[in-house]
Amino acid sequence: MEEKLSRKEREFLRHRQEILETALELFSEKGFHNVSMQEIAQKAEFAVGTMYKFFENKENLYKALVLDQSNKFYRALTEAIEGPGDEIEKIRNYIRTKGELFTVNIQMIRLYLAETCGASFNIKAGLDPEIRERYDHFLEILASVFDRGMEKKLFKKIADPYHLALALDSLANAFLFLWLESPDRCPYPQDPDVILNILFKGLLDP
Repeated sequence: MEEKLSRKEREFLRHRQEILETALELFSEKGFHNVSMQEIAQKAEFAVGTMYKFFENKENLYKALVLDQSNKFYRALTEAIEGPGDEIEKIRNYIRTKGELFTVNIQMIRLYLAETCGASFNIKAGLDPEIRERYDHFLEILASVFDRGMEKKLFKKIADPYHLALALDSLANAFLFLWLESPDRCPYPQDPDVILNILFKGLLDP
């Protein structure tokens, strides 16, 4: 795609990406409300007026940033679920890939988890409908894995597949929150079954 763009268009996209990367760094360090467009412009080495050629305001910049990052995560997690293996292995791939994605994107993890868990840094950004729609679609894909696993009798029909997908994603997020707060004491498990066995084995002793 880039090869078909003009030099001016490629330069525009490159500058836009530089601004987004700078904004991500500042938002993750200080939070949305404590960062100004002027500060982003200064750190990115752009004139403030130039910033507004790319983004109408800070909310617009934030929205573009979160959508860009959530698209990357959505594609990677969907590919993990739709990869090879049976339904158990697909779920393992999801847990493994989510950990890998987030632990190498620490600057984005707070923003992503805040948005998908419904605790937006700035409700004025108007992200809820778009982010939630994509997130709900992803949960439906994950739920379909549980549904097929039940049909094949790999899983017991202990709950609605969508509820299981939501529970599993919430578990993974909880482990990511722990890792974020205390990476040395609570590392994200390298073995996905550490998380999955909470569902697979359960609490009650038969």
